[in-house]
Amino acid sequence: MNDLRKRFEAAIMPNYGVPPVALARGQGCRVWDTDGNAYLDLIGGIAVSALGHGHPALVAAVSEQVATLAHTSNLFLHEPEVRLAERLLRLLDADGRVFFTNSGTEANEAAYKLVRRHAGPGRTYVVAAVSGFHGRTMGALALTGKASIREPFGPFGADVRFVTYGSADELRQAVTGDCAAVFLEPTQGEGGIVPAPEGYLAAARKICDETGAALVLDEIQSGIGRTGAWFQHQHEGVRPDVITLAKGLGGGLPIGACVGLGPYASAFRKGDHGSTFGGNPVACAAALAVLDTIEKEGLLDHVTDVGERLASGIAAVGHPLLAGVRGRGLWRAIVLAEPKSAAVEAAARDAGFLVNALQPDVIRLAPPLIITSDEAGSFVTALPAILGTA
Repeated sequence: MNDLRKRFEAAIMPNYGVPPVALARGQGCRVWDTDGNAYLDLIGGIAVSALGHGHPALVAAVSEQVATLAHTSNLFLHEPEVRLAERLLRLLDADGRVFFTNSGTEANEAAYKLVRRHAGPGRTYVVAAVSGFHGRTMGALALTGKASIREPFGPFGADVRFVTYGSADELRQAVTGDCAAVFLEPTQGEGGIVPAPEGYLAAARKICDETGAALVLDEIQSGIGRTGAWFQHQHEGVRPDVITLAKGLGGGLPIGACVGLGPYASAFRKGDHGSTFGGNPVACAAALAVLDTIEKEGLLDHVTDVGERLASGIAAVGHPLLAGVRGRGLWRAIVLAEPKSAAVEAAARDAGFLVNALQPDVIRLAPPLIITSDEAGSFVTALPAILGTA
């Protein structure tokens, strides 16, 4: 493993640093490194590996599609793309249209262009939230409310005004008839898995309705069953104008989607946007397998049940370093009383668990949706010793 890490450092740009583990294979919710050490994967590729590793449905769908037709470009249509778009619209229970991308940041780039196209020149700015994260390409980065990663790349060709996440009063003051859109996450993911306060999304919907601004919900981490519903906004009974998806949608294959509802379904005109690889047949086949499996295996209820067991188990751990747990479904934050998340991540890894030090005092858990109660319980059992070692 050390040799591979040295080769990585010599050949790969340094923006990721050098990861501490070199993974070789995975099966179910477990992965093995190149030295043969096994780990319970509680990161899931950052909420991507919805079906875990090597799931037969995903393997079969991808294998069959790549042997049949691997790529078409956007010059030709193919059935998996159409089927997937139709399926997403049924799950959203909405009239709309879908634009497929390869990633979440591209989905948000598409959403940003879509709302600007619909708004026209009279609406000159958009509103987003402090600590929000929407991606690292220039348009999506302009919407990202984290100064440390945004400011080195400014100025941006966009007027983005940031408000405190969860403050309906600030949002109401910021959104006027000149505002094109409001970009929000139902739960701030990279910000620390911070759920919206009760009633906040409904207030955002009302404010957008009153001013004519679009409500764009970034469900790149929270969507596709992660919180126990197909999309987190369905828990709140709030319908966005535009929704962006990625991560868990492909179960490990790169795919994203920008879904426009109502008038935003047809705001793009011919030639307004495009992607050579977006809607790739193999990625679409993978996404259809993910959606089929979630439905057939009843994983939405499973996520709710196991997620509650995991959260209650963590909350019951009596340790001075543990300050609490938050989140929903299988998307949880362990909140620490001290900024020791890096040490906790390392101690968990030594104990055979992969977790993510998201913030100095926050550990992120986003395991595959298929994780069993016993697997989740094994982490809870090990947590006191992990915290004690950190």
